[in-house]
Amino acid sequence: MSPRRPAAASAAYVLHRYDWSETSLILDLFTREQGRLTVAAKGAKRPYSQLRPVLLPFQGMTVVLGRPAKEEPSEVLNLRSAEWAGGAPMLPAAALFAGFYLNELLMKLLARHDPHPVLFDAYAASLPALAAGDDTLTQAALRAFEIVLLREIGLLPELDTVTATLASVQPQRQYLLRADSGLSTAREGEASLSGGLLLQLQQTLDGGALSELQTACANERNALKATLRGLLHYHLGTPRLRTRDVMLGAQQFIGLADGPAEQVDPTTHPAS
Repeated sequence: MSPRRPAAASAAYVLHRYDWSETSLILDLFTREQGRLTVAAKGAKRPYSQLRPVLLPFQGMTVVLGRPAKEEPSEVLNLRSAEWAGGAPMLPAAALFAGFYLNELLMKLLARHDPHPVLFDAYAASLPALAAGDDTLTQAALRAFEIVLLREIGLLPELDTVTATLASVQPQRQYLLRADSGLSTAREGEASLSGGLLLQLQQTLDGGALSELQTACANERNALKATLRGLLHYHLGTPRLRTRDVMLGAQQFIGLADGPAEQVDPTTHPAS
């Protein structure tokens, strides 16, 4: 009988965590090699567990996973070990809603056990932008991540080609991007995106440089927000996201405590 190979380590982030028992957690992990996974972290809630300071959202880590015992659900893997991978510190409070928004998109749009290394790298590279505390950079990072996400899961049409006619996009013209019909020429007065922007987005997507994609998104972030929101809501099947509802509830709580407060759209600042 040949010796068992040691389990391979995998880069990962915690998307969500649930109480499993008084001492253990169920984790939703986003891993580079295996995609989104459900993992049991036994003993992680014990006061002196070495896992407690590691299993935090938005912290890159290296995990080793094992198969579950026969009596446990086959979809749930066992967390053998987890180590902090270094990198940026925790997101500041002002950026948490934006980070949890990204996590919610991944949990709702990614199938389990479906690897997306490009998307994983985009997620990791987006977190420092959220942590910077600059609203323009935050919005650009969110728009860029949404575009990469839609492309990676096959829901974004080619941005340099009109979907129905296969005609090339012209820089000086305006276009509509819809979930049900792809890219089409816009009529006068319709909310649209410029051909120049679409060509720039396609070029940066093909080139793979997330920083360039973020720069392109920063220039027309408001127009992109409305368009991408429509695509995401269509594919999510609902216009409501838990992150958005939580932030609205927090705003209402603050308003009750401090008097009337200006209502901020959490999909704009800062949650999407």
